Amino acid sequence: MVPRRAGGRGHRHAQESGHLEGRVMRWLRRLIRGAMLGVALTGLGAHAAPPTVDAVEPPHWWTGFATAPLQVLVYGPGIAQARVRVQGSGLTLARVQRTDSPDHVFLHLHIAPGAVPGPRTLVFERGAERTTVAYLLKARAPGSAQRRGFDGRDVLLNLMPDRFANGNPANDTLPGLGDPADRSQPGGRHGGDLQGITERLDYLAGLGFTALWLTPVLENRQPAYSYHGYAATDLFRIDPRLGTLDDYKRLAAEARRRGLGLIQDVVPNHIGDGHRWLAHPPARDWFNPGPPAAALTNHARSSIRDAYAVSADRDGFTRGWFAPTMPDLNTTQPLLAQYLVQNAIWWIEEVGLMGLRVDTWSYSDAGFLARWAARLRQEYPQLGIVGEEWSLNPLVVSAWQQGSPLFGDVARSQRRAPADATRPALPSLMDFPLHDTLRRALNEPEGWGTGWTRLYDFMVNDRLYGDASRLVLFEGNHDVPRLAPALNHDPALQRMALAFVLTTRRIPQLYYGVEVMLDSPKAHDAFDGFRADFPGGWAGDASDAVTGRGLRPEALALQQWLRRLMTWRQTQPALHRGQLTHFLPRDGTYVYLRSLAGSPSVLVAFNKGDTERVLATSGLAPDLPAGSRGTDILTGEALDLTTELTLAPRSVRILELERRP
Repeated sequence: MVPRRAGGRGHRHAQESGHLEGRVMRWLRRLIRGAMLGVALTGLGAHAAPPTVDAVEPPHWWTGFATAPLQVLVYGPGIAQARVRVQGSGLTLARVQRTDSPDHVFLHLHIAPGAVPGPRTLVFERGAERTTVAYLLKARAPGSAQRRGFDGRDVLLNLMPDRFANGNPANDTLPGLGDPADRSQPGGRHGGDLQGITERLDYLAGLGFTALWLTPVLENRQPAYSYHGYAATDLFRIDPRLGTLDDYKRLAAEARRRGLGLIQDVVPNHIGDGHRWLAHPPARDWFNPGPPAAALTNHARSSIRDAYAVSADRDGFTRGWFAPTMPDLNTTQPLLAQYLVQNAIWWIEEVGLMGLRVDTWSYSDAGFLARWAARLRQEYPQLGIVGEEWSLNPLVVSAWQQGSPLFGDVARSQRRAPADATRPALPSLMDFPLHDTLRRALNEPEGWGTGWTRLYDFMVNDRLYGDASRLVLFEGNHDVPRLAPALNHDPALQRMALAFVLTTRRIPQLYYGVEVMLDSPKAHDAFDGFRADFPGGWAGDASDAVTGRGLRPEALALQQWLRRLMTWRQTQPALHRGQLTHFLPRDGTYVYLRSLAGSPSVLVAFNKGDTERVLATSGLAPDLPAGSRGTDILTGEALDLTTELTLAPRSVRILELERRP
């Protein structure tokens, strides 16, 4: 999610005058409401209407989790007045928790060890009337807890479902959802859906991708700008314009059959203002105060780790709304925090996800984030979780990662307990700092501290992380200008960028359409323009990336080049988990090695210069052993590296070295 600056800082604007009077009036209202609720619970007659239940969340659950307690949120008019009980063995009602909302009630349930999967019944009674709701406990899929997350073996693809392919035109515009499809509008819905992605899985797997990160697929019942998905209005429902839950599960299953995992984009920080919660919050403190009572977020993400920042600035970051149409969730609210934990687990288990990408990671309460990630990893120890911390400062990003050497130093530097005094449990983060550095290095001339030297010097920041190899490095995503325009449509520079992302010590992630040089504006705030429709995803498109019809020759060449590189990468353990050794850039060249005991080493050599460069391989000793030989995996050329390595102008070589005895 892209941060947008808003005027004003901080989030509280209440005046001191009238403060005491306001507190007294709120206390009296709570007292009266509580008295009325007590009368309703004890004095209802036999002629009361049956309770109405409009939503039960989560809608079902599973046996066999590490933690047995289950919190269920029930919504319906006046449901807090109902008596509640549970029928069925193995599921007991520990307690009922009511809030100041008459339309919500929280059920704290306990699943007995060895509980048999199957339906149970929730019973809601008002007087002599009752309403029953079937509640299903499912059996977990075999091996669910030990599912593999994403790591250095993978190549992730970021795509926007609405902009990728339209497999079912019948669901483009649906009644009651607003924001009808209109491809002529860059900020409108275009009609892409889950079926369109499923139909192109063979193409994506054939390119060499191993995991799909879709931007959010949950319902966005917003009047405009709903296509991006980051303003959810139902956290347990697929947006019908993208398809159904069955369509989503079918996509996940078909992807797995082709060796592709599925990563869901989740947003614990905020929802869309079309969500029923805005009109009927489950509790008074469900949201952080929004405009005009409070400001939008100040985006001061560094304040969370800053030893000198004042609490008002920290609060202004985490408690301010991201946008006027995106209410900020108060993740310090215990019932909401548990709701969000269970929501994530529900999607992981129901769909069979490989991992989660967490939008606007640092905007939520830091203590909640640590507990949220730790709880998910308790149930799924290998689950992939990558957070979006959009900072170009590696110190700010690194402090969120599990095992960061900075966390203790930052905590000790503050005289008072920091707001986030909980050790981070996040395994991965999006590597915005290295992404930005790579683009700068490729765009600028070589010089003292510029070009390859900028990139070489920047890599020392890897010492700030718990494990830099778990960072996700991207050539582009839905929030930044596309690679082709960012590098001035230079095919040679695009190849260098892709080669670096796919061979350095990171988890690589590409953006849909990069393989065919999809274009976009260069301006950094032209977000709709970064999200162009995938060629061939709609009937009548002038070109088709899958078949190659209508593509420019240079786009076809890059697509073939990238397919060869990514499919070869799948077989290279040195790139998956090997050490990185790089050499000081000289004369526009940059060289590094990836090595792993028992596997072939990989040598990567770049030449940004306009003339051929001949590198004396003696300068790479002892890391490159004397007499080494290798094969250029992009051309198939066998090379003797005994004395030298020749680099063509504006080129990159990737060599698989012969394994030495």
